Amino acid sequence: MLGVCRQYIKDLHLAEDVMITAFMKVFTNIGNFEHKGSFEGWIRRIMVNECISYLRVQKKVSFMEDEYFTESTFNNIESQFSVEDIQSLIDSLPDGYKMVFNLYAIEGFKHQEIAKMLGISEGTSKSQLSHARKMLQEQVNKLKNYENGTE
Repeated sequence: MLGVCRQYIKDLHLAEDVMITAFMKVFTNIGNFEHKGSFEGWIRRIMVNECISYLRVQKKVSFMEDEYFTESTFNNIESQFSVEDIQSLIDSLPDGYKMVFNLYAIEGFKHQEIAKMLGISEGTSKSQLSHARKMLQEQVNKLKNYENGTE
């Protein structure tokens, strides 16, 4: 679950604090688990919601109200990049882009669900994802060029 929190919060120590707070909520509300899905999924959802709440309180997330977006294909990152490289690329995204990217690409939420969770429009969610993908693609290309010595 630390990995889930770390997807949203760059600082490892802060991610640990949020994870501990989320586990307190898990233990406090364990009687509310309805056995309708996996227990891990239920805990994961609590972790994600706690990360979102933390970032909202810290006012570290802003979303550009941009209804225009383009759906682009994002090529899989080649296996030549380490997990740390990939996490670093994701961490470099602005917080709004990063949050929508994680919710959509990593957690598998749909734009309608993301919009409801974050209090934004569905179009803004799509736009944030499009911008995040574009930035990641640019960063991957720079990293490839750097490693190939063509930059």
